[in-house]
Amino acid sequence: MKNKNVMLENAIARSREKGIILPTFKQQQFPELIPDKVKQHLKNVGLWDINPLNLFRITWKNEPLEKGGLFGKVNYLDLPKALTGVDAKIVLLVGKYFPTGAHKVGAAYGCLAPKIINGEFDPTYHKAVWPSTGNYCRGGAFDSKLMGTESVAILPEEMSRERFEWLRNYIGSEVIATPGCESNVKEIYDKCWEIKRTREDCVVFNQFEEFGNAAWHYNITGQALEEVYGYVKQNNYNLSAYISATGSAGTIAGGDYLRTKFPFLKVVASEALQCPTIYSNGFGGHRIEGIGDKHIPWIHNVKNTNAITAIDDEDCMRLLRLFNEPAGHARLLELGIEQSLIDQLHLIGISGISNLLSAIKTAKYYEYDADDVIISIATDAAEMYQSRLDELKEQRGAYTSLQASIDFECCLQGQSISHFKELNYQDQKSVHNLKYFTWVEQQGKSVEELNQLWNDKTFWNSMFKQTEAWDVQIEEFNERTGVLKNL
Repeated sequence: MKNKNVMLENAIARSREKGIILPTFKQQQFPELIPDKVKQHLKNVGLWDINPLNLFRITWKNEPLEKGGLFGKVNYLDLPKALTGVDAKIVLLVGKYFPTGAHKVGAAYGCLAPKIINGEFDPTYHKAVWPSTGNYCRGGAFDSKLMGTESVAILPEEMSRERFEWLRNYIGSEVIATPGCESNVKEIYDKCWEIKRTREDCVVFNQFEEFGNAAWHYNITGQALEEVYGYVKQNNYNLSAYISATGSAGTIAGGDYLRTKFPFLKVVASEALQCPTIYSNGFGGHRIEGIGDKHIPWIHNVKNTNAITAIDDEDCMRLLRLFNEPAGHARLLELGIEQSLIDQLHLIGISGISNLLSAIKTAKYYEYDADDVIISIATDAAEMYQSRLDELKEQRGAYTSLQASIDFECCLQGQSISHFKELNYQDQKSVHNLKYFTWVEQQGKSVEELNQLWNDKTFWNSMFKQTEAWDVQIEEFNERTGVLKNL
């Protein structure tokens, strides 16, 4: 292992050589703090370009433009009762306008940047390994390229074709396909251990245990969620619930932030009915890409999760067609959905559809009315799943108006409160205890560390607030490279 000072000096030299400026976490929260000369250069940079300046576009506030956009309000969808069938207002933040089309570039940045500024990762020697069920390894590979290092992406072999093609052909990442589908996380972990044993030039950034993932979402996603509530809020409104797929437990940390501002908020976790890990200690494969299963992530603050929903992946696949096929659009228009909203439904990918269905279940379970706001995330957009739409068409034939009517009534507005479970204190502790079987028995954590997650009242706040110290180090790092000064 190299000396940390040497690795830090190498990172500074690489950043100087490649023209890399690291944004602070505060700048990703509030892009108005980004220096004007950076914004001026961004006017000539495409959203997905391999350009270090796109690190500054790791924010919810990008203008929805393919090239040259700067920053504005948080991108979101306000979904009406005509679509959802419930009185409560359901709002989804839109992840499509991040580089790579998903917010996971932020989670990855929260893991990689601290290692670089602390001298724990040498971009001239190390490769960054990104184990994932989809978007995280894409985000990590993209960030790696922008930050002057190479990447190794690990994801299940049954994930959508688009993910593999983009990683190999656009980023040039090394790609390792592990056995299974979305819910085969253990196989990914096994490959990580193999890499740790055999490749000393690799550093694994496991999103399920890296607190930088949760810290990024707590601070940046949490702030964005609060701002969107401010956009839609009226006099009698209450921010009543936040919905997030469990996934790596990064995004759900936005609920930890919201809880500091809205103490009575319900934080509702969402998972696939075909793999109901929290809901019933279940297991299995499913098709809701990007949400992970069969274990409880180390970084999930379970004490802050009030309920769990389990969503049938068949509903998600059918609604993917409703929201994206011409016959689906035509039928939605006949049903009174505004054309302007129909034109934006492609912004909701499969996991976003699952979050939407969880929001509907939550509204019905708690009997929320028109004064209640439920907020959630559309992590990515349907463009990530065009091969899935092709597969569905091949398997089931052309999508028809009749099928669209059935899917609208049964899969969307027909959601019931089945497979919804409130979690009391003992339920939460039971979920937390499940971490033992993955993290202590398999992944090298200690029982003392596990107990700290549950018993130490200061632990989570200290983890989430690390960004304050990191920002000071980032500014020092940029000062030493001189890139910002000479831009």
